[in-house]
Amino acid sequence: MMTTTHAAMGLTGACLLVPVSPELATIAGIGAVLGGAFPDIDILFEHRKTLHHPELYPVAALVAGGVALVRPAMYPVAIAAFLGSAALHSLTDVLGGGLGLRPWEQDDDRGIYLHLSKRWLPPRHWVRYDGAPEDLLAAVGFSILPLVFFDGRLEAIVLAGLGISAVYVLVRKRLVDVYEKLA
Repeated sequence: MMTTTHAAMGLTGACLLVPVSPELATIAGIGAVLGGAFPDIDILFEHRKTLHHPELYPVAALVAGGVALVRPAMYPVAIAAFLGSAALHSLTDVLGGGLGLRPWEQDDDRGIYLHLSKRWLPPRHWVRYDGAPEDLLAAVGFSILPLVFFDGRLEAIVLAGLGISAVYVLVRKRLVDVYEKLA
Protein backbone atom coordinates (compact mmCIF):
# COMPACT_ATOMS: atom_id res chain seq x y z
CA MET A 1 0.00 0.00 0.00
CA MET A 2 1.02 3.59 -0.49
CA THR A 3 2.63 5.46 2.38
CA THR A 4 -0.21 7.95 2.20
CA THR A 5 -2.74 5.17 2.73
CA HIS A 6 -0.89 4.03 5.84
CA ALA A 7 -0.69 7.59 7.16
CA ALA A 8 -4.44 8.05 6.62
CA MET A 9 -5.12 4.74 8.40
CA GLY A 10 -3.18 5.90 11.46
CA LEU A 11 -4.82 9.30 11.39
CA THR A 12 -8.24 7.64 11.34
CA GLY A 13 -7.28 5.94 14.59
CA ALA A 14 -6.29 9.28 16.10
CA CYS A 15 -9.82 10.52 15.43
CA LEU A 16 -10.90 8.42 18.42
CA LEU A 17 -9.29 11.00 20.71
CA VAL A 18 -11.28 13.97 19.38
CA PRO A 19 -14.42 13.41 21.51
CA VAL A 20 -12.47 12.14 24.54
CA SER A 21 -9.50 14.51 24.65
CA PRO A 22 -9.67 17.12 21.90
CA GLU A 23 -6.66 18.98 23.29
CA LEU A 24 -4.47 15.90 22.62
CA ALA A 25 -6.10 14.79 19.37
CA THR A 26 -3.99 16.99 17.09
CA ILE A 27 -0.69 15.83 18.58
CA ALA A 28 -1.93 12.24 18.32
CA GLY A 29 -2.81 12.94 14.69
CA ILE A 30 0.67 14.25 13.95
CA GLY A 31 2.22 11.23 15.67
CA ALA A 32 -0.06 8.91 13.73
CA VAL A 33 0.80 10.46 10.35
CA LEU A 34 4.53 10.24 11.09
CA GLY A 35 4.24 6.70 12.44
CA GLY A 36 2.18 5.61 9.44
CA ALA A 37 4.85 6.89 7.07
CA PHE A 38 7.95 5.92 9.09
CA PRO A 39 8.33 2.21 8.17
CA ASP A 40 8.52 3.06 4.46
CA ILE A 41 11.81 4.90 4.98
CA ASP A 42 13.28 1.42 4.69
CA ILE A 43 12.72 1.57 0.93
CA LEU A 44 16.24 3.03 1.07
CA PHE A 45 17.50 -0.17 2.69
CA GLU A 46 15.65 -3.49 2.64
CA HIS A 47 11.99 -2.66 2.13
CA ARG A 48 9.42 -4.23 4.44
CA LYS A 49 12.22 -5.66 6.53
CA THR A 50 14.50 -2.98 7.99
CA LEU A 51 11.89 -0.70 9.59
CA HIS A 52 8.78 -2.88 9.31
CA HIS A 53 8.35 -4.79 12.57
CA PRO A 54 4.95 -6.52 12.77
CA GLU A 55 5.98 -8.21 16.03
CA LEU A 56 7.75 -5.32 17.80
CA TYR A 57 5.60 -2.26 17.04
CA PRO A 58 2.33 -3.71 18.40
CA VAL A 59 3.97 -4.54 21.75
CA ALA A 60 5.68 -1.15 21.91
CA ALA A 61 2.38 0.55 20.99
CA LEU A 62 0.54 -1.25 23.79
CA VAL A 63 3.17 -0.22 26.33
CA ALA A 64 3.21 3.38 25.05
CA GLY A 65 -0.60 3.40 25.01
CA GLY A 66 -0.63 2.30 28.64
CA VAL A 67 1.78 5.08 29.55
CA ALA A 68 -0.38 7.60 27.65
CA LEU A 69 -3.47 6.43 29.54
CA VAL A 70 -1.72 6.87 32.89
CA ARG A 71 -0.06 10.15 31.87
CA PRO A 72 -2.18 11.76 29.15
CA ALA A 73 0.23 14.44 27.99
CA MET A 74 1.64 15.59 24.67
CA TYR A 75 4.72 13.35 24.38
CA PRO A 76 3.26 10.07 25.67
CA VAL A 77 0.21 10.49 23.42
CA ALA A 78 2.30 11.39 20.36
CA ILE A 79 4.64 8.44 20.93
CA ALA A 80 1.73 6.03 21.44
CA ALA A 81 0.05 7.27 18.25
CA PHE A 82 3.32 7.03 16.33
CA LEU A 83 3.95 3.45 17.46
CA GLY A 84 0.32 2.42 16.97
CA SER A 85 0.33 3.75 13.43
CA ALA A 86 3.71 2.14 12.66
CA ALA A 87 2.28 -1.14 14.00
CA LEU A 88 -0.80 -0.84 11.82
CA HIS A 89 1.41 -0.10 8.81
CA SER A 90 3.63 -3.11 9.48
CA LEU A 91 0.71 -5.44 10.05
CA THR A 92 -1.26 -4.36 6.97
CA ASP A 93 1.53 -4.35 4.38
CA VAL A 94 1.03 -8.10 4.02
CA LEU A 95 -2.38 -7.32 2.49
CA GLY A 96 -0.70 -5.75 -0.54
CA GLY A 97 1.46 -7.10 -3.32
CA GLY A 98 4.99 -8.41 -3.26
CA LEU A 99 8.22 -6.48 -3.50
CA GLY A 100 9.03 -7.14 -7.14
CA LEU A 101 9.61 -4.25 -9.52
CA ARG A 102 6.23 -5.03 -11.10
CA PRO A 103 4.12 -6.30 -8.18
CA TRP A 104 1.02 -6.47 -10.39
CA GLU A 105 2.67 -9.48 -12.06
CA GLN A 106 2.66 -11.28 -8.67
CA ASP A 107 6.21 -12.51 -9.24
CA ASP A 108 7.48 -11.97 -5.70
CA ASP A 109 6.42 -13.83 -2.56
CA ARG A 110 7.73 -11.31 0.00
CA GLY A 111 4.85 -9.56 1.76
CA ILE A 112 6.30 -8.65 5.16
CA TYR A 113 9.30 -9.93 7.09
CA LEU A 114 8.81 -11.59 10.47
CA HIS A 115 11.96 -10.89 12.45
CA LEU A 116 11.33 -13.39 15.25
CA SER A 117 10.87 -16.36 12.92
CA LYS A 118 13.29 -14.98 10.31
CA ARG A 119 10.95 -15.52 7.38
CA TRP A 120 8.79 -13.64 4.92
CA LEU A 121 5.00 -13.85 4.98
CA PRO A 122 3.63 -14.00 1.44
CA PRO A 123 1.58 -11.06 0.15
CA ARG A 124 -2.20 -11.44 0.19
CA HIS A 125 -2.90 -9.13 -2.81
CA TRP A 126 -6.06 -7.57 -1.33
CA VAL A 127 -4.52 -4.39 -2.66
CA ARG A 128 -2.80 -5.73 -5.78
CA TYR A 129 0.15 -3.34 -5.55
CA ASP A 130 1.05 0.03 -4.10
CA GLY A 131 -0.58 2.62 -6.29
CA ALA A 132 -3.35 0.32 -7.53
CA PRO A 133 -6.79 1.93 -7.93
CA GLU A 134 -8.04 0.07 -4.85
CA ASP A 135 -5.14 1.57 -2.90
CA LEU A 136 -6.40 5.04 -3.81
CA LEU A 137 -9.91 3.98 -2.79
CA ALA A 138 -8.53 2.88 0.60
CA ALA A 139 -6.66 6.18 0.99
CA VAL A 140 -9.85 8.11 0.25
CA GLY A 141 -11.88 5.95 2.63
CA PHE A 142 -9.38 6.36 5.48
CA SER A 143 -9.24 10.12 4.86
CA ILE A 144 -12.94 10.76 5.40
CA LEU A 145 -12.98 10.78 9.21
CA PRO A 146 -9.77 12.83 9.51
CA LEU A 147 -11.26 15.42 7.15
CA VAL A 148 -14.38 15.56 9.34
CA PHE A 149 -12.58 15.68 12.70
CA PHE A 150 -9.46 17.73 11.98
CA ASP A 151 -8.88 21.11 10.43
CA GLY A 152 -5.89 23.33 9.80
CA ARG A 153 -2.57 21.61 9.23
CA LEU A 154 -3.84 18.06 9.56
CA GLU A 155 -6.61 18.74 7.08
CA ALA A 156 -4.01 20.18 4.68
CA ILE A 157 -1.81 17.10 5.19
CA VAL A 158 -4.74 14.80 4.39
CA LEU A 159 -5.65 16.74 1.25
CA ALA A 160 -2.02 16.86 0.11
CA GLY A 161 -1.74 13.12 0.74
CA LEU A 162 -4.82 12.47 -1.38
CA GLY A 163 -3.41 14.62 -4.18
CA ILE A 164 -0.06 12.81 -4.05
CA SER A 165 -1.88 9.47 -3.98
CA ALA A 166 -3.96 10.31 -7.05
CA VAL A 167 -0.93 11.38 -9.05
CA TYR A 168 1.03 8.31 -7.95
CA VAL A 169 -1.80 5.99 -9.03
CA LEU A 170 -1.80 7.64 -12.46
CA VAL A 171 1.96 7.21 -12.99
CA ARG A 172 2.75 4.10 -10.90
CA LYS A 173 3.25 1.60 -13.72
CA ARG A 174 5.18 4.10 -15.86
CA LEU A 175 7.64 4.73 -13.03
CA VAL A 176 9.08 1.26 -13.56
CA ASP A 177 10.04 2.13 -17.14
CA VAL A 178 11.64 5.40 -16.00
CA TYR A 179 13.55 3.56 -13.27
CA GLU A 180 14.82 0.94 -15.71
CA LYS A 181 16.01 3.60 -18.16
CA LEU A 182 17.89 5.42 -15.37
CA ALA A 183 19.40 2.29 -13.85
